[in-house]
Amino acid sequence: MKVLAISGSNADRSFNMGLLRYIAKHFADKYDFEIATVKGLPMFCEGVEAPESVLALSQKIEAADMVLIASPEQQHSVASSLKSALEWLSSATHPFKGKPVVIVSTSPMPQGAARSQTRLKSIMTAPGFSAKLFEGDEFMMGFAPKQFDENGDLVDEGTVKFLGHFFDEVDEWYAQVTK
Repeated sequence: MKVLAISGSNADRSFNMGLLRYIAKHFADKYDFEIATVKGLPMFCEGVEAPESVLALSQKIEAADMVLIASPEQQHSVASSLKSALEWLSSATHPFKGKPVVIVSTSPMPQGAARSQTRLKSIMTAPGFSAKLFEGDEFMMGFAPKQFDENGDLVDEGTVKFLGHFFDEVDEWYAQVTK
């Protein structure tokens, strides 16, 4: 299965990008990952034609079997970098229509970006998106700075085990929504 993993962060040292890199490495035998980022995309501007960088991201989304979004949390919501990218995509090309989408997150805070996930799920089911959204267990990893070793691997065995369980659920759900 071809999975486009999108980091919703524009941070130079993004924990969410780190999480996606770990997931891609850990599940390399199970999925064909491509990692993308919203970093560097211009802010959405209504009435302006979508720039090439947004169209390129849209093509990657359309080519993927499933999209995995790592959503940071800022001010109890979706990061402005991710929200802006989604606004471009929902107004210009609509690549999420009927696309299976899974959300994960990590944060330095104990809640693991839970509020960002809730808000992002609401966005992804709105008109202009109409994504097929995974609604099973949620993967929200708190205390991000303590979760990774110097090689970018997760250090907590329980977290790694739950991540495996999470993707087992994702596989079952994917099989159902793509029948």
